[in-house]
Amino acid sequence: MKLRLPRRRRSRLLAGAAALAVVAGAGTLTATAAAGDSASVHRQDQVLDMPGAGIDTSYFTSGGGQRRPAVLLAHGFGGSKDDVRTQAERLARDGYAVLTWSARGFGRSGGRIGLNDPDYEVKDVSRLVDWLAARPEVRLDAAGDPRVGVSGGSYGGAVSLLAAGHDPRVDAIAPQITYWSLADSLFPNGVFKKLWAGLFFTTGSAGGIGPGQTGQAAPRPGQQAADPLAAPGCGRFQAELCAMYERVAVSGRPDDEARALLEARSPSAVGSSIKVPTLIVQGQDDSLFPLDQADAMARAIAANGAPVAVDWAAGGHDGGMREADRIGDRVEAWFDRYLKDDEGASTGPVFRVTRSGGIDSTDGEVTLRGASGDRYPGLRSDPRPFALTGREQSFGNPAGGAPPAMSSLPGVGGQLAAFGAGLSLDFPGQNARFDTEPLAAGLRITGTPTVTLKVRSTAADGAAVLFGKVYDVAPDGRRQVLPGQLVAPVRVADAGQGATVELRLPAIDHAVEAGHRLRLVVAATDLGYASPAAPATYTVSAQGPLAVPVADAVRTASAGLPAWTWGLPLAALALAAGLLVLRRPGGGRAPLRSAEPAADPALADVPLEITGLTKRYAKAQDRYAVRDLSFRVEKGQVLGLLGPNGAGKTTTLRMLMGLISPDAGEIRLFGHPVRAGAPVLSRVGAFVEGAGFLPHLTGRANLELYWQATGRPAEDSHMAQALEIARLGDALERAVRTYSQGMRQRLAIAQAMLGMPDLLILDEPTNGLDPPQIREMRDVMIRYAAGGRTVIVSSHLLSEVEQSCTHLVVMDRGRRVAAGEVADITGGGDTLLVTTAGPVDEVTVEKVAALEGVGSAVPADDGLLVRLEGATAAGLIAELVRLEVPVSGVGPHRRLEDAFLTLIGGAA
Repeated sequence: MKLRLPRRRRSRLLAGAAALAVVAGAGTLTATAAAGDSASVHRQDQVLDMPGAGIDTSYFTSGGGQRRPAVLLAHGFGGSKDDVRTQAERLARDGYAVLTWSARGFGRSGGRIGLNDPDYEVKDVSRLVDWLAARPEVRLDAAGDPRVGVSGGSYGGAVSLLAAGHDPRVDAIAPQITYWSLADSLFPNGVFKKLWAGLFFTTGSAGGIGPGQTGQAAPRPGQQAADPLAAPGCGRFQAELCAMYERVAVSGRPDDEARALLEARSPSAVGSSIKVPTLIVQGQDDSLFPLDQADAMARAIAANGAPVAVDWAAGGHDGGMREADRIGDRVEAWFDRYLKDDEGASTGPVFRVTRSGGIDSTDGEVTLRGASGDRYPGLRSDPRPFALTGREQSFGNPAGGAPPAMSSLPGVGGQLAAFGAGLSLDFPGQNARFDTEPLAAGLRITGTPTVTLKVRSTAADGAAVLFGKVYDVAPDGRRQVLPGQLVAPVRVADAGQGATVELRLPAIDHAVEAGHRLRLVVAATDLGYASPAAPATYTVSAQGPLAVPVADAVRTASAGLPAWTWGLPLAALALAAGLLVLRRPGGGRAPLRSAEPAADPALADVPLEITGLTKRYAKAQDRYAVRDLSFRVEKGQVLGLLGPNGAGKTTTLRMLMGLISPDAGEIRLFGHPVRAGAPVLSRVGAFVEGAGFLPHLTGRANLELYWQATGRPAEDSHMAQALEIARLGDALERAVRTYSQGMRQRLAIAQAMLGMPDLLILDEPTNGLDPPQIREMRDVMIRYAAGGRTVIVSSHLLSEVEQSCTHLVVMDRGRRVAAGEVADITGGGDTLLVTTAGPVDEVTVEKVAALEGVGSAVPADDGLLVRLEGATAAGLIAELVRLEVPVSGVGPHRRLEDAFLTLIGGAA
């Protein structure tokens, strides 16, 4: 094996996508150039004859005839070389010779799918390396030995690992979202992952390629006309793989022969031979190849002495890769370092994990936040014990394993998780639950929680099949989140008289807030896996604490100490003066009232009541900004104030805070009338029209200065509580000038929450935020109201209002046109729109309509309209999956947007 040290200058980084690329054809040569890029990319398409198959390839080069390193780019399962064309072209422009190909059984290539069979797909890669070695533009390390790297995602990621293990000429690899052991991925802990396995074999068997849909391309000269491994009705797979799948799918349990077959085609089989620099990218939203697969490959390759970097990226097979550009850049930098020998190329940290809600300190923009460490912590770093409450519990495995609990659905788990809390479904009587006490401080889980269980089973064979998951449970006990929508299966043998097992739960990176609890659920069924068909009773008890791994050394790099400037004291004085003016609403110009209306004791517990509120425009006495507006807000509500531009929302909020005075009507806060400077306004916190901060001060220093300017005692600020809700984290200690727009918004919200006011008013709090930040802002509002306080939010993002608010007031032209609970206004409380990936036939529609708890089901443009009469959304989804309905989304049949446009006559 070769391990070369860098010795050449740095090449520019690729600004491209992650690990995929190319075009098709046969025996053609084309040239393309990016807009504004003078370097043309030449592409040569041809079918290379290999034993038993013609392999369709594309070869990309750019520039002169100088020799350069080569890169092989592999595609994912079910795809072709076309999927990786973009990255191939960009790598070619950046000085690489790039070869892409469609694997056997895919695209225009012939042959049968062997799931990276070493005798076929892996040998194909070695033959491609042979081909590269004969190219005059490819750099050689020795005769027949090109300087070459291999990269790919999923199926292609596995073949890059296998190629490095089988062919010593491979010099560096960058596998992504892939497996180390296909047997462990599809048969984790002896349990059959039936839904994902079904998708695998359905994708590979769904019709053929080429003439007659025979499953292989038309024979070429020198190619055998029929594949001896093929079998009738086996689609495009090798016959032995079809037989294995059918056997396991029927029995519902993997056997030793099945495991051996998949192990032989897995990188783990040649793990001791992979000794080249390896960049491992794995997705966090991935129920197919979870993080434990990346952990296994990282430990094995590092033990061989090779450089290894691990990157836990956002997305995966269940959520799509959301960091394609960043990953593409890192892959090329890795190859620059180990193929071009560029000493200046930065390969990044040894370990990196993507977390939502952070900032990119280079440009201040927020998308996702990266945390890193100078070593890979593994999955069980620094475990913290949390005692579990709950006695020994018995529960049943139902006959036929149905109805099953639900954690996720292959490929769309992330999307379904966004359909509100509680989508993870656990049926009563089919699980045991154990809770921790509420956490005294926030906790970041990074790795695999573990717990020891004692299990007894009444099954005839004495075995038990269990599914473990850990929920993050909010203080109210109603809202719970299943991180990554992941579950860990385990088969416990010889449990008839009792057996002890260590349950290794899914590897995650998840922040748990102070006051939340962790809930361990051990279930008998899960929709994605096969459970025993025979009914049985399982008895489970926790034999110790829940061990939760943390990785304190993995953190976001903090900025240096803020630079104090000569003008800072003057700026601080200006800020304090401005804040004091704000404490006198209207800048002291509001009219004085000689007689204050008395407080109404009957409204002492009512945060807000507005009656007949009216405000005319100053220069147009016959025009109204707000007219005869009345509504009431109760404790614990999150009220959304909606309306088109000019509806009077901001004017209403300004009157509510005493900044301007109404012409008629009344506003009462907790029974007290609102007037400029009224003492009751101290119970209100507001974020209206943004907030100004001193850029060279830290976030914490800005908040402290603001509170000092109010003149109230420091102990009344409740700063720690406000900061915990706002989740500003380490950013508090950085200068505000390094903040993104999203972080500034959250700092402004924290400022509004100082003193923990009983009523919090937010005007367009999500302006300028990206989707992850919007979601976090939504969580801030919900958490704040959960403590019995009240939030009023004005926003134009109807989808966010729909998800975060409990009640709505809709305004148009200064008047109230609707008020009430969100479900009442949308009209979508009982009817759901089920969108589908394809058409649904009449027979299936009738089956859905006949389900228990379903009132009716009718076809719609995008799927089905289903009216519920007792069934839940989660229960409906489980039944639709059972009926093999291709569900792609579920939501109210009438969105808030539809209701809003109807109420205001379509003018927005």
